[in-house]
Amino acid sequence: MDNTIVKIKKIYPEAKTPIYASEGAAGCDFYSLNEVILESGMTAKVSTGICVEIPKGFYLRIDDRSGLAIKGIHKVGGIIDSDYRGEVFIVLHNTGKEPYKIEKHDRIAQGVIMPVHQVSFEEVSELSETARGTGGFNSTGKK
Repeated sequence: MDNTIVKIKKIYPEAKTPIYASEGAAGCDFYSLNEVILESGMTAKVSTGICVEIPKGFYLRIDDRSGLAIKGIHKVGGIIDSDYRGEVFIVLHNTGKEPYKIEKHDRIAQGVIMPVHQVSFEEVSELSETARGTGGFNSTGKK
């Protein structure tokens, strides 16, 4: 088990600290600070009321919660860099046909701490050949 420390700062006393729901959980749960009604087709920036200090060499990836995703509620965006110190907002979008009510302190997303590997980009006039080549969407088949 890793002993990496991620510091959090509550901007509001009623904000909830992210937690891992089980011993084997990869993602920690993030909670809404306020009630939000997501109308069908609406995107909203939902406050968590916390700031995080991600260690250098890592980032925080924000992912969907499966229980919300099955209802059509998905996160949009989702990278928190190690040098960001502002409030963590979760951007959610309702793809469902009905409004969805997020209550105060609902679990709205999960976060996974991931290592960063920055690369150097080299501009070239040609790329190496592969069997797939420039085949894009669905070019390798469905099954």
